[in-house]
Amino acid sequence: MQRDKSLPAISKERHKLKYRSTECRNCYHPLDISDQYCPNCSQLNSTKKLAFNDFFNEFFAGIFAYDSRFYRTLGVLLFKPGKISKDYIEGKRVRYANPYRFYLSASIIFFLLWSLTPEVEPSIELDSEATREQQTNTDSIAAVVRKENPEISFLLPQADTLKEAATTHFYMPENALDTMGFFKSFSTRYQVFSDHYEKTETRNPQVALDSLNYSKSRYNQWYYKKVVDIEMFGSDSDLFWNYFYSKLPFIIFFYLPVFALFIWLLYLRRPFTYMEHLIFAFHNQTTWFVLFGLAIGLNSIFNNTLPSWIATFIFCFYLYKAFRKFYGQGRVKTLLKFIIINIIFFILAFIAAVFSVLASFAIY
Repeated sequence: MQRDKSLPAISKERHKLKYRSTECRNCYHPLDISDQYCPNCSQLNSTKKLAFNDFFNEFFAGIFAYDSRFYRTLGVLLFKPGKISKDYIEGKRVRYANPYRFYLSASIIFFLLWSLTPEVEPSIELDSEATREQQTNTDSIAAVVRKENPEISFLLPQADTLKEAATTHFYMPENALDTMGFFKSFSTRYQVFSDHYEKTETRNPQVALDSLNYSKSRYNQWYYKKVVDIEMFGSDSDLFWNYFYSKLPFIIFFYLPVFALFIWLLYLRRPFTYMEHLIFAFHNQTTWFVLFGLAIGLNSIFNNTLPSWIATFIFCFYLYKAFRKFYGQGRVKTLLKFIIINIIFFILAFIAAVFSVLASFAIY
C-alpha cells in the first residue's frame, strides 16, 4: 500500500528494509518485505523500536496531515458552495477533513470568539435616581397634606403602617394547597416560596421548607430552588444566559439531525440518504460558524454590526448556491425549496430555543 503523498515523511530510518517484518504488528496480516505499509490496516511495516525523534515526527505528521486537509476543506467550503458535500458523498473523502470533526472545530472557535466579545450593559443609575426622587417627592407631599389638613391625616399611611406592610408576607399551609387545582396550587406555592425567600434570603431548600413547615419532597425542593433562581435572575439575568450560552454548541449539534430529517422529507423523491442530507447540513452550519466568526471579530474592531448584516446576506446567497449545486435542480425549484426550508428552519429554531431555555432553567 502506498503512503498518502499529502503526509510528510516520518522517519527514513523506520522505512529501511532491515526493520521490515513478514507480519503486521497491529493486525497480524501476512506481509512481504517490500511492503512499506500493511494492506489490511495501513500501519507502517517497521519493527524499529520507538525513539524520541520518531515520537515527535509522528506527532507533527498527524498535525500537518490534518492541517493540509483543513486548509483544503476551508477553501472549497467557502468558495465553492455545495461542492464539498457532493464530493464527500461521491467518495472523495481523503482530501477533506471529516465533516463532523471540522464542524466541532469551527463551533469551538466561534463560541470562543463570541464569549470574548464585549457587551454594553445598560445603565440603571438614572432609573434609580428617578425612583428615589419620586419617593422623596411623595413623602414631602404626604407631610404637607398632614400639616395643612390634620383632619384627614388618618387617611394617609403612617410610617409604622408602611413598615408593617413591608414585613407582612403571604403564607398558605401545605395541606391547604392539596385542596386546590393544579394551576392554583402551583401559583400559590410559588407566592409562598417567593415571599419566604424575599423575607429570609434562604437559598437552601431544606432549611426553607423546615421554616415553612412544608414536606421535603423532591418536588418542593426543586420548586423552591427554581423560585430562588428566578429571584436571582431578576437581579442579574446574566447568570442564566451565560449558562444557556454555554450549552448552545450542544443544542445546535443535536438540532441539526432534526433539521436534516425535514430536508430529507422535502427531497424524498431525490436519490439521497438521510446521512447525506446530514453531512450537507453540517457543512452549511460550519460555513455559518466561519462567516459569523469573522463578522464578530470585525464587529469588535469597527464597533458596529454592519459586518454581521453583510455576513447574513452572503450566507443566504451561499446557501441558495449550495442547495442548487448539491441537489442539482433548476433555479425555480431550488428557490421554492430554499424558501420552504428556511421557514421550517426558523419554526424549528423557535421551538428548539423555547424548549432549550425551559430545559436549561429546569436543570440549572
